[in-house]
Amino acid sequence: MRDMVFQYPKLLYLLLLLIPAILWYILRDRYSKASLQFSSLEAFNNSRISVRQYLRHLMFVFRVFAFGILIIVLARPQSTEHWQNVTTEGIDIIIALDISSSMLARDFQPDRLEASKNVAIEFISGRPDDRIGLVVFAGESFTQCPLTSDHSVLINFFHDVESGMIEDGTAIGNGLATSISRLKDSKAISKVIILLTDGVNNRGEIAPKTAAEIAKTFGIRVYTVGVGTMGMAPYPVNTPFGIKYQNMKVEIDEKVLKEVALATDGRYFRATDNRKLKEIYEQIDQLEKSKIEVKEVSRRKEEFAGFALIAFFFLVAEGLFRILLFRALPI
Repeated sequence: MRDMVFQYPKLLYLLLLLIPAILWYILRDRYSKASLQFSSLEAFNNSRISVRQYLRHLMFVFRVFAFGILIIVLARPQSTEHWQNVTTEGIDIIIALDISSSMLARDFQPDRLEASKNVAIEFISGRPDDRIGLVVFAGESFTQCPLTSDHSVLINFFHDVESGMIEDGTAIGNGLATSISRLKDSKAISKVIILLTDGVNNRGEIAPKTAAEIAKTFGIRVYTVGVGTMGMAPYPVNTPFGIKYQNMKVEIDEKVLKEVALATDGRYFRATDNRKLKEIYEQIDQLEKSKIEVKEVSRRKEEFAGFALIAFFFLVAEGLFRILLFRALPI
């Protein structure tokens, strides 16, 4: 069923002006008769009213219809029969990735860093409508790729990430603060940071809890992910004979990561292998999709063109009647 609405419905009150115009025409026609002097009217008693006399009223009818429809055009008729699924503004997401040397541990395949990159790339590919950026951190942090909707460029930046790009260490607070600086001015309906780390905050000028409070101030939600198996894991160790892998205890500051997530209305996850890491990203994907519901709304379509064409038709019809049938009448 077609629904019609008007952008300026109050203009339709102008249609009331047509009522006195019609009454004026009727009264004028009734009392304005042509007069001739005759000694007798008997010769006209049986005269018939010609069709042309009736047709002359059509010119006024055409004019009334034309002006009435022009008033409707001014009120901007719009059709709401076209329904489609649309979403609200997309989500802006920053992935904050720990690239410290411990991310080369082999409890993931081929290692923690590569596993994190591969799963993140898959996550990015599944969210084509969102702007996503990349921040990397170790002993310090920097923006590898600002927020962008060009995911092919972002994925190329992911491929370029490797451990050793910056000073070693784990500055979780700095990584979080750099991510916040990329999101704080965002106008997106939802702003999210996904922070992945496998260690304990031991570097940087900003404490993770302080950064979390700043994120909360800007309405940014933080999902924290602790990357590392339970117990022991083979870590890379520099030796005189090159890099060797040595089993060491996995230490992740889960308490701090949970506090950061809780303070920003996010969640903390623990990834102990590749499969679990992929599942975590899938959960985050679903959590954020539930925040931005797809709604069925109507998109208004302008319909004034058809009405304007009809008004033009009536004006042309009146003009043709005047020229072809009633040229003696004043225009």
